[in-house]
Amino acid sequence: MSSLRFKAVEEAFKKKAVAVSAPGLLTSDYYGSNVFNKEQMSKYLSKETLGELTDVIEKGETLNRDLANHVAAGMKMWAIERGATHYTHWFQPLTEGTAEKHDSFIEYTGAPGSPIIEEFSGKLLAQAEPDASSFPSGGIRNTFEARGYTAWDPSSPAFLVDDTLCIPTVFISYTGEALDYKTPLLKSLNAVDKAATEVCHYFDPSVKKVFSYLGWEQEYFLVDDGLYATRPDLVLTGRTLLGHESAKNQQLEDHYFGSIPTRVQAYMKDLEFEGYKYGIPLKTRHNEVAPNQFELAPIFGETNLSVDQNLLIMSLMKKIARRHNFRLLLHEKPFAGINGSGKHNNWSLGTDTGVGLLTPGKSPEENLQFITFVVNILLAVYKNNALLKASIMTAQNAHRLGANEAPPAIISVFLGTQVSSVLDKLEKSAAEEAIVIGAKQRMKLGIAKLPEVLLDNTDRNRTSPFAFTGNRFEFRAVGSSANCSSAMITLNAIVAAQLVEFKKTVDAKIAAGSSKEKAIFDVLKEYISQSKPIRFDGNGYSDEWKIEAEKRGLDCETSVPLIIEAYTSPESVKLFESIGVFTERELHARNEVKWETYTKKIQIEARVLGDLIMNHIIPIATKYQSALLDNVYKIYQVYDKEKAAKLSAHDTGIIEEISDRISIIKSKTEALVEARKIANKIEDEKEKAIEYHDKVVHYFDEIRYNVDKLELIIDDELWTLPKYRELLFIR
Repeated sequence: MSSLRFKAVEEAFKKKAVAVSAPGLLTSDYYGSNVFNKEQMSKYLSKETLGELTDVIEKGETLNRDLANHVAAGMKMWAIERGATHYTHWFQPLTEGTAEKHDSFIEYTGAPGSPIIEEFSGKLLAQAEPDASSFPSGGIRNTFEARGYTAWDPSSPAFLVDDTLCIPTVFISYTGEALDYKTPLLKSLNAVDKAATEVCHYFDPSVKKVFSYLGWEQEYFLVDDGLYATRPDLVLTGRTLLGHESAKNQQLEDHYFGSIPTRVQAYMKDLEFEGYKYGIPLKTRHNEVAPNQFELAPIFGETNLSVDQNLLIMSLMKKIARRHNFRLLLHEKPFAGINGSGKHNNWSLGTDTGVGLLTPGKSPEENLQFITFVVNILLAVYKNNALLKASIMTAQNAHRLGANEAPPAIISVFLGTQVSSVLDKLEKSAAEEAIVIGAKQRMKLGIAKLPEVLLDNTDRNRTSPFAFTGNRFEFRAVGSSANCSSAMITLNAIVAAQLVEFKKTVDAKIAAGSSKEKAIFDVLKEYISQSKPIRFDGNGYSDEWKIEAEKRGLDCETSVPLIIEAYTSPESVKLFESIGVFTERELHARNEVKWETYTKKIQIEARVLGDLIMNHIIPIATKYQSALLDNVYKIYQVYDKEKAAKLSAHDTGIIEEISDRISIIKSKTEALVEARKIANKIEDEKEKAIEYHDKVVHYFDEIRYNVDKLELIIDDELWTLPKYRELLFIR
């Protein structure tokens, strides 16, 4: 397709509120057109520069200033030809979102007032200095210690947004600590690469690199822009603090995979068009279970790039929703009584030789390798289940976990019957003992005699937070608004640390005279036995499982502030420091940020709820009560006392209920305000967060219950807040 035709189609998309049809336009015609990828690099960089940059990306070699200058020149030329006037370092501070400061390409040719030129040097590409004091740092940076650095991440390609060249970067303090998500993510990926590659050498010495892969599934809600604007709770907190369930919600299960509403499909088409231009391989779109809930998911990608693409697509989703008169809701539980939104992280490992380490193989060696990695992952998750839970726990996600198909806040692993059977028999069998799986399969457990294990060998368990699904593990507890990095840093780190321990143990047995095969076999048997408590294939929602999980020693804590504390346990500090992902100071700083963020989220919700009560609910209830009182008074003026009492009985009952509800709402709201004031006096961030969780949060449900009862009895014409039946069904 010609560039002129593509530009015409692109302009049509920009001008229209709905996606336009473009006969003959293939996704491959414009895929990645806004990305400075290898195809574009080959056009704008010399062969030598491209080769050196490829070595930096693939081999981890140092980026020197001369190379940066050459890359910057080509990148600037590419960007300016596409209308760019500014550039920015695009980074991921500890706010769950992204940050950017735009600078123009212009520079004076000489003294101020002289002609200007467009300039972009390797120095500007490689490094910048945003104000570190204005981002969450957990005390690492003070206001008077403002210097921080962003540094280019060459492994994630630059891209264009409107007129700005966006350069993915890390963000560190002047003293070297990570102030972002990307820095520790890259360290964790390096750690798991190194550890997994060394383990792979037991099976294939030709492996040079192991990649971590991520495929996220992004769930989201859409609501009409006009209705959103009249709900202060949605505008300011991202969720409804009040609202009675609609008579019809998701109980008929008719929305899931149903026909996509016309307006929503137009939005999806527009979003996909934009996403493909950024090289985001969006593959799936569909209705989710709850009304007004939808999902999109890409093809798997390398974890670092996949994280960046998820952050970019979330930004695009918000922007494009406005074009279609929608508002995007990424809160984990925007509506009570129906499904919340998650972002399932499908995670796997693969080698540079093309072998999926979590994919059952066709040879005995591949299958022993597969079992080796599965068992080590099981043990890593078991030993660090509290830490893994902490990686996905936020104030928002606490509302979702354990409710309406979301997994519970107890980390367990679902393997499915076939893999579980293999491990159980492996644990109990001698290396050369034959065992039977199913009616036809026989296998011996020696390295040369392991059988083929079939793909898609598991069922699905919707209540499992960490489930094996055939060639990957699906971490289902991640929240929809989260930066995937948090979960991926922890998962890759704990697996890396476990693989390091595994190799040391196996090598020690080999040094003591054991054969390699027997050493691996013996260690796996021990690990299978140790990790048994984390394996659970049953109903994660049952009360019996909560009791059983506690007996097994799994972390059953439900308080967000206390869950977060797992990051700074002695075991966690030792783990992260041993593989070079976090220092102890960085971990304590991040916890300070997490506790402070939790407090602020609850604080904002409490203030919004108080405003809604005083400015909406009580005035409306009082007004309706006055109307009913006036009606009762008039009835008594017209009829005798006995007749009037009968005729006004219904209204009198409602009047009394309104009085009772208002009284409870007022007292609970006053108690909420007082509890907040007490909590706000606490200086220690951890203690303040605990106080908010223990003494403030419970008032939300108590107040809401009584307000939602009022919603059912007050005149619909008076009720100023759009109801669930209006918010949840796109027309």
